[in-house]
Amino acid sequence: MPHFTIHSLKSAPVGSKNTLRKEVKKHGAVINLFGILAESPQTLQAYLHLYNLLSESSLNNEEKTVIWQVLNIEHDCTYCVPAHTALANVMGVHHSLTAALRNQHPLPTKQLEALKDFTLEMVRTRGRVDDVQIERFLNAGFTQQNVLEIILALSHKVISNYTNHVAYTPLDPMFVHHKWP
Repeated sequence: MPHFTIHSLKSAPVGSKNTLRKEVKKHGAVINLFGILAESPQTLQAYLHLYNLLSESSLNNEEKTVIWQVLNIEHDCTYCVPAHTALANVMGVHHSLTAALRNQHPLPTKQLEALKDFTLEMVRTRGRVDDVQIERFLNAGFTQQNVLEIILALSHKVISNYTNHVAYTPLDPMFVHHKWP
């Protein structure tokens, strides 16, 4: 198994130091995923930029949580499921939704269930959803903008999920109590 460095502020490449400093101010420490991504300043910046863009999207916090966790679980990311459980708590998402996602139980509303189903279809078909699936999603109360925002979230999660797979990213202490599965 190759060993990926979890950079600190001191060991990070010059191009990642300022980005990591900003994240330390937000989180109080270098989160392990960010420490690994720091090896490539561009990948770290891309990941954080995609996160910020998704945060500014038309999706509410429950919808973002559904998309993130569906993708994390589909990609079997044992780092991101706990991390996004903690993030959902910070975002004020009710624990029953997070628990339903983590345990792959039905979601509390038909609209969130439609979002889950469409997100899964997007990732499983590599974006080759048919017109019927898109119409079903739109008829559930979503928009064409939301279709594109799911693609944005998928791009974001590919960076973290795939990085965590190749790097075997250990859980940060702040995520350990949300361990999954």
